[in-house]
Amino acid sequence: MKLKQTHSIRQLYASFNQLVESHEIIRISGWIRTNRLSGSIGFIELNDGSGFKNMQAVYDKQRIDDFENLSKCGTGSAITLEGKLIATPTMKQPFELHVESFEIVGKASEEYPLQKKRHGFDFLREIAHLRPRTNTFTALYRLRSVVAMAIHQFFYDREFVYVHTPILTGNDAEGAGQAFQVLVDPKDPTAFFKKQASLTVSGQLHVEAFSEAFKKVYTFGPTFRAEPSNTTRHASEFWMIEPEISFATLDDDMELIEACVRYVIEFTMKHCPHELEFFNTFIDTHLKERLETVLKTPFVKMTYTEAIVKLQDAVKEGVTFEKSAIVWGMDLQTEHERYLAEQLVKGPVFLIHYPKEIKAFYMRLNDDNKTVAACDLLVPGVGELVGGSQREERLDKLQSRMQEEGNEHELQWYLDIRRYGGTPHAGFGIGFDRLLMYLTGMSNIRDVQPYPRTPGSLLY
Repeated sequence: MKLKQTHSIRQLYASFNQLVESHEIIRISGWIRTNRLSGSIGFIELNDGSGFKNMQAVYDKQRIDDFENLSKCGTGSAITLEGKLIATPTMKQPFELHVESFEIVGKASEEYPLQKKRHGFDFLREIAHLRPRTNTFTALYRLRSVVAMAIHQFFYDREFVYVHTPILTGNDAEGAGQAFQVLVDPKDPTAFFKKQASLTVSGQLHVEAFSEAFKKVYTFGPTFRAEPSNTTRHASEFWMIEPEISFATLDDDMELIEACVRYVIEFTMKHCPHELEFFNTFIDTHLKERLETVLKTPFVKMTYTEAIVKLQDAVKEGVTFEKSAIVWGMDLQTEHERYLAEQLVKGPVFLIHYPKEIKAFYMRLNDDNKTVAACDLLVPGVGELVGGSQREERLDKLQSRMQEEGNEHELQWYLDIRRYGGTPHAGFGIGFDRLLMYLTGMSNIRDVQPYPRTPGSLLY
């Protein structure tokens, strides 16, 4: 026996005219968002996960048996409906389903915590397993999927090779000592690896080795930081996008960053128009304007030294920062970065050539011996969105920096990349979750991750 075809709501929106004219019986399965009665007629808002939009289904006592049973199905219940599509040109939705039969697949209990009202994000974080069923998180997680696809498509179109770098590692890529330790006592005779191991804080060092074989590579996967930080921008587990290009300089790196950011925004606008409209209406009313500004505004370049002078001038002119003691060599705060992007440049700006003391050991030392060939992309509304650098390809210079950091012994293999046919190369990192915050206007990283991992919180 041939099973009946089940349509998706997304398909119905794409081809409802033909389906209305055909008068065929449509079968649809999904979850009830709302179910209200008006006398002997019921109205169901149904969503099946195929798209952001819901579909209205109408049922009445004359057309279906067991009307009362269906009328008692509350929000969250899973059902299958069969009926005919009817055009509704005067309503918000261009069609509705007139139900002729139904099946209750999974009835939600009366204690179902999501009802037809706006729930606070703090509350929804406590039920992360249910929040994908709300409008905000339906839009968010669909957009997250689309943006991930955009990343892969961008690099695939440019002939990059996708590399899966390890999660378990024997080194700390940043040299900051903020890694989660997998093994605390390497002298323990039962130790699995017989040495100190940790969860990776970055795939960069490992992917660099592949760039010296394939020229253009990237890794996109989970990374971990053990920093006891409970800010809205930090999480203990997050995803990083980290490309690496050989035979390349810092200028090549910035060109790739700009192309990538523009591509992702354009891809998202094309494939998630309803989701972006939702975020622009309910989360951040300046979202679309900000994204469109990035697309049409040239990316400016400014040295770190120039930025310090401009920030010092701003303080003299009366601009107030929480950290107003602006000195060369300091690590800029988000408030400083946003001022540069929003007030000074009024658009995206690459801040380049940072002091070597505040950047990682692998960044190429400039001729002044004080700064490195690093760049941060600052954008309005967020501050730093992307961080990158030209890597130090000169063996003696890199070895000297690593001796200062005390990590030369553990990273001899990293030095081999320079010893055996090394090239000038560069790369960057984009925090995927922070990118999603930028694309949606969501203000807390916990609300763009499916199951956020933060200090003191491991509910799932």
